[in-house]
Amino acid sequence: MSKLSLRVLATSAVALAFASPALAGGGTITGTWNGMNWTAASRVVGQTSTATLAGGGNPIYFASMPQKSGVVSLIMEYQNGDAFICSGSLLSDRKSVLTAGHCVSGGTEGGGTANLKSVTAYFYGGSNPGQPGNVYNPDLVVPFNAASTAITSNGVNVNPLYTGQVIDQNDIAVVKLSSEAPVWAQAYEIDYSGGLEGKNFTFDGYGARSDTGGAVGANLGTGRLREGDNRYDFRLGDSDFGGVFTTPGFFGPGSNAAKDFSYVSDFDNGLAANDASCVIAVEGFGLAASSKYCNLGRGAREASTAGGDSGGPQFGADGRLLSVTSYGLTFGSDFGDFDDDLNSSWGELNGFVPLWIHRDFITGAVPEPQTWAMMLLGFGMLGAGIRVRARKIALA
Repeated sequence: MSKLSLRVLATSAVALAFASPALAGGGTITGTWNGMNWTAASRVVGQTSTATLAGGGNPIYFASMPQKSGVVSLIMEYQNGDAFICSGSLLSDRKSVLTAGHCVSGGTEGGGTANLKSVTAYFYGGSNPGQPGNVYNPDLVVPFNAASTAITSNGVNVNPLYTGQVIDQNDIAVVKLSSEAPVWAQAYEIDYSGGLEGKNFTFDGYGARSDTGGAVGANLGTGRLREGDNRYDFRLGDSDFGGVFTTPGFFGPGSNAAKDFSYVSDFDNGLAANDASCVIAVEGFGLAASSKYCNLGRGAREASTAGGDSGGPQFGADGRLLSVTSYGLTFGSDFGDFDDDLNSSWGELNGFVPLWIHRDFITGAVPEPQTWAMMLLGFGMLGAGIRVRARKIALA
């Protein structure tokens, strides 16, 4: 196998310069394993510009409304004064938001939140959401904006198996809201069917954008909702790679997080030279070129996540949630990257946490709708029984 130069970036919360949203999460680490150099850090770029409309941004990346009115901007404030931005998705109970673990734990092992001061979810659906005459402004900076609906959190559940490492298939959390989301906000169901390889998806997020596109990568700020398309190319634990990516220590000393089911997509531009998944598989591992790894993207809407998109959703064709955004990854220009910077340019990889492996964790924090229905039915029957007995006693 060729030597792969590796750099990793978690597209998590972006550190905020408080008045304007910036990325969250842990720090940056570097190292070498078996000749592979890497950099890892915890912190929507399209083919063309994702800037504001006035700034030349392409409307094809504007989020679909009202379908995406349940994709929220999350602002985390920590005890030391730091503040960060992430993205999240409203779940079916309307009081829970799904996001990445590193967003709300600062990259702490075991999902510790001791230093977390507050989490606020910002919803935006337009000037008069859910009503006639509603006008949605795609260029609105949603956090801290009076046009948004802000709801604070009264609790956070981080997967206890999360290690705080950049690449960790357990990088997932549920933020509990202190009140129900606005009635106009879309809530999302989860697809637990599994097997994501080769599936297409659409993703949304409030992360960094670009005034150019994949040739430059992320060079604009956060806080405006954008979306794009991509495809899950492979998971790190695929047997084709002989366990290389999941070897303890591959991502640095002590990097023993579970990674078998960490899924990645590449950012294609229609050129074989920047088809990172294909180049890595064929040139890096000697695998045969096949449609499993080699494809030239999904056209003009092909996009990449960037800092601040962490915790944001990936939607299947039916609109159900498949995964959450976790990290960014590059093997450098020798293996598909358009440049040698980890900046959401063409030829880089995005990493995702699949939801199907976390069904127990999520339903433990957020009972599924049918569970609530059964509970209500049970209570109703019990209550009816009590009332009947009480009536018989009274009549006696």
